[in-house]
Amino acid sequence: MIKSFSQLNFLKYAFVAYFLFQFIVAGAQTNQAHNPVIFADVPDISVIRVGENYYMSSTTMHMSPGVPVMKSIDLTNWEIVSYASKSLGDIDELNLKNGKSTYGRGSWASSLRYHNGRYYVSTFAQTTNKTYIYSTDNIEKNEWDEISFGPAYHDHTLFFDDDGRTFFIYGAGKLNIVELKSDLSGTIPGTDRVLIENASLPSGPNIGLPAEGSQMFKVNGKYYLFNITWPRGGMRTVVVHRADKISGPYEGRMAFQHLGVAQGGIIDTPEGEWFAYLFRDFGSVGRIPYLVPMKWEDGWPVIGENGKVPESLNLPASRGLMPGIVASDEFKRKKNEAALPLVWQWNHNPDNTLWSVTERKGFLRLKTGRTDTLFLKARNTLTQRTFGPVSSAVTLLHFNKMKEGDYAGLCALQRKFGQVGVKISGGKPFVFMTNNKTDVPAEIESIPLKGKKVYLKVECDFRNRADKANFFYSTVGKHWQSIGNTLLMEYTLVEHFMGYRFGLFNYATRNAGGCADFDFFRISNQISKIEN
Repeated sequence: MIKSFSQLNFLKYAFVAYFLFQFIVAGAQTNQAHNPVIFADVPDISVIRVGENYYMSSTTMHMSPGVPVMKSIDLTNWEIVSYASKSLGDIDELNLKNGKSTYGRGSWASSLRYHNGRYYVSTFAQTTNKTYIYSTDNIEKNEWDEISFGPAYHDHTLFFDDDGRTFFIYGAGKLNIVELKSDLSGTIPGTDRVLIENASLPSGPNIGLPAEGSQMFKVNGKYYLFNITWPRGGMRTVVVHRADKISGPYEGRMAFQHLGVAQGGIIDTPEGEWFAYLFRDFGSVGRIPYLVPMKWEDGWPVIGENGKVPESLNLPASRGLMPGIVASDEFKRKKNEAALPLVWQWNHNPDNTLWSVTERKGFLRLKTGRTDTLFLKARNTLTQRTFGPVSSAVTLLHFNKMKEGDYAGLCALQRKFGQVGVKISGGKPFVFMTNNKTDVPAEIESIPLKGKKVYLKVECDFRNRADKANFFYSTVGKHWQSIGNTLLMEYTLVEHFMGYRFGLFNYATRNAGGCADFDFFRISNQISKIEN
């Protein structure tokens, strides 16, 4: 049957409308944020909102400077604006001296707060057995006042109550509360007591990781305490307790359990929307942040969309992690410009006499001041986060001032590290690749070099937890040659307890006094199309 002209027109316009609708939907999806909101190691997050600005602190363990503070105006795009801690102390463990280190320790789970016009970040360190409280009037100026005292209050939350009193809630399983002195210089003797006898109980009787990671909030006159538990055979789980008074009594319930996304707290937007900010263990890239919508029902936070982590969020789309969280660096500095952008952190406290970005203009120079036999005990490895789904880093190394027995180059840093770089052996340079997957560093390949410089590259693939790193070199900056073998990256709890990092290194095994010059560091969210 032949359709009428009006019928044909209707079908035509319906077709156009359908495809226009699909186009609009697709565009809306691309303009939305997606989980994870940061595909990089940013664990133990604590978030506040001051006006229309959000600030977040996180854990970076043994890195220096430590306790990074990030800023966002939309909850999805973040940039590092300061570090609360320049150093936790001048001790061998933090300085990589006398064979000591503090991998996996240093600062843990910070608590970020805003009170009476001042910003506060508190943390603790097993390495020093101290608790630290940093404060500033300008969170973006990168200048903080420090107070420290013992002991180290494990996974505490700093809480300023409306009556002017200040508290720590801390511990694991059995949670305690202790009141702080008015000047925050320590705790008030005799105020430490048990707050919740068994905070893990809402997630069942068979607990592997007891309730920890405390974060306290006061909403509509009620106190809400968030914790993480990990039932044996289960997954990381959010539990929440509430009370009418900070002293209790508290009633608790399991608040969220999906994909192992847990540990954190809650934040509201100026428009009145609420989100839980949490993180997820995701293999060798580390512990990565998620945002999960939440609402209030009968005075309880209800997290998730039908109890699940949504893939997309009603928030602005991410513009990527560069340059806010990671960034390339040409090592060219203008007058009064910081020697190192905030994306950089040293592996432990650096020796500031042995590095420079001005000694050779336009280069990062790493000098050796002692001999080392182990890469992980060598000082002045300069690092940035790897990130997912894939990421790569490239540098150009000038090695003509290196000495016999020196090793310098680019690494994928964790306990199970991989290196590509230059060694000087028998007075001659060699490009090498080392794989430490077995905890016994193995030099997989070594190739003689000519000239005075070489390009080095590391590629990381975190897609579907592939956790593979490959290593390359080039004498001209293109036509990359694979070297060594694939490093099967592994997130290790023993020692490092953090995601892999790209690192620039130089250390001596025979004679101190040599130096390596790095022309640039360039980071990318692309890797080669190769089969690993």
